[in-house]
Amino acid sequence: MSDRRGLLIILSSPSGAGKSTLSQRLLHWDPTLSFSVSATTRAPRAGEEDGRDYHFLSEAEFKRQVAEGGMLEHAHVFGNFYGSPRGPVQASIDAGRDVLFDIDWQGAHQLQEKMPADVVSIFVLPPTMGELMARLHRRAEDDEETIQKRLKNAAHEIGQWRSYDYVIVNDDLNRAFGAVQAIVKAERLRRDRRPGLFDFVDGLLNETI
Repeated sequence: MSDRRGLLIILSSPSGAGKSTLSQRLLHWDPTLSFSVSATTRAPRAGEEDGRDYHFLSEAEFKRQVAEGGMLEHAHVFGNFYGSPRGPVQASIDAGRDVLFDIDWQGAHQLQEKMPADVVSIFVLPPTMGELMARLHRRAEDDEETIQKRLKNAAHEIGQWRSYDYVIVNDDLNRAFGAVQAIVKAERLRRDRRPGLFDFVDGLLNETI
């Protein structure tokens, strides 16, 4: 039995602002973290593997799982569905293991509504919109039309920043990662997330001196 329930750690940002890189660093820093592998209806990209990068589902299968309550959150983004399968996440947090989510604001809102006591949400901002555009071009994953769609959508995504617990400006990757580490360390020590602490304090007060 774990001495605390696991956290749901959400990292969100506009495409290109750095949430995936920060997520990878966080997983390397703490191997005990579980990563919530999202399900999607989009086609795999070169080098992606089913079950490692995403659970690739047909649209019919995805909608079936949503209808049966098998997704903790889901969203429709750029013509495809994305969601977080419930089973692995529930098993992790019940065992006291923290789970990391690399998801957008729509998914974050759903998790915050369903499991508010378990969620720690972090929004990552780019230093400038010009730098965001440059990063999207440098990673060379999308054609120009898709990049322009992502930039247009970025303004709406950034407008959701107030609904997050923490906001980080990723103008320096090392500094941004240090901030994420500090948030995770502090949230793990919150009084209400450490049930064993209550018994410990009761024991202290009952000691005879």
